[in-house]
Amino acid sequence: MKGKTPTETFDCVIVGAGPAGLVAAIYLARFRRSVLVIADGTSRARHIPRSHNIPGFPEGIPGPDILRRLRRQAKDAGAAMRKDRVDKLSHVPKGFKVGIGGTHVLAATVILATGSSDHRPIPGLSSKMTWDGKVRWCPICDGYESMDRRIVLVADSAHGSDHALFVRTYTSDLTLVVVPGGVPMAGPDRRQLSLAGIRLIEDSPVKVVVGADEGVLKLSGGESLPFDVLYPMTGSHGRSSLARALHARFTRSGDLRVDAHQQTSVKGLYAAGDIVSSLKQISVAFSEGAKAATAIHRSLPPNFR
Repeated sequence: MKGKTPTETFDCVIVGAGPAGLVAAIYLARFRRSVLVIADGTSRARHIPRSHNIPGFPEGIPGPDILRRLRRQAKDAGAAMRKDRVDKLSHVPKGFKVGIGGTHVLAATVILATGSSDHRPIPGLSSKMTWDGKVRWCPICDGYESMDRRIVLVADSAHGSDHALFVRTYTSDLTLVVVPGGVPMAGPDRRQLSLAGIRLIEDSPVKVVVGADEGVLKLSGGESLPFDVLYPMTGSHGRSSLARALHARFTRSGDLRVDAHQQTSVKGLYAAGDIVSSLKQISVAFSEGAKAATAIHRSLPPNFR
């Protein structure tokens, strides 16, 4: 009778192959640790037409190119890559069992770099609108490229004022559309918007139409708002089901809680990138991936040459 094939075991399995996960893979592979990256190819970075705020790329760099370079660097250092979806994560005596369909691998440690998904509440939005620059998702990332354009920003009442006042840094032609249904916007927020010259409309978007020169946001009340750039700032949610299954702790806002070394409340389980509570920027994700990888290397038994 033939013996069973031994289960693959790694020093670290990284779930997610966005900027945070791939940087962690680069560091761990260069620390001579066995590392497997498992991802289903849904990183939000692949939707970035061209990022201009990543240091070292003054002409900007498209999101897919960032990911391609990081994957190559990780592979060259020795990291293993697998395109798949992790559907279960559980404890075993020496770490974690990582379920992938009907199979599994074992890992002493795990990094969750699964990112988050944007809420897309407006009918008519398409990826082409993002690639054409008519729809943008992150004013911290690309507000500079929207300088002096006609901007329409859609947000909820809780965060709309803060988002709009930030975007006002870049343009005087700004309309904030607050989606009804939440807590009414506070009086001080309304006054701040008025003083800043930001038009406030409380109505529900029903459709986005984009032509060659401009876009139009149609509202349920019948008004049509022309724009050069639309920011649907309606929030996002972390892809955190694996962490919840292990009863990891979360912040009040729903982000995965980590310590200064990116370790969650579950020993050996780390997290980096948009899934944690931090400034959701690629440069920050790089830092978090590096911190998690370095902490893991130091926590494992020595691997002297």
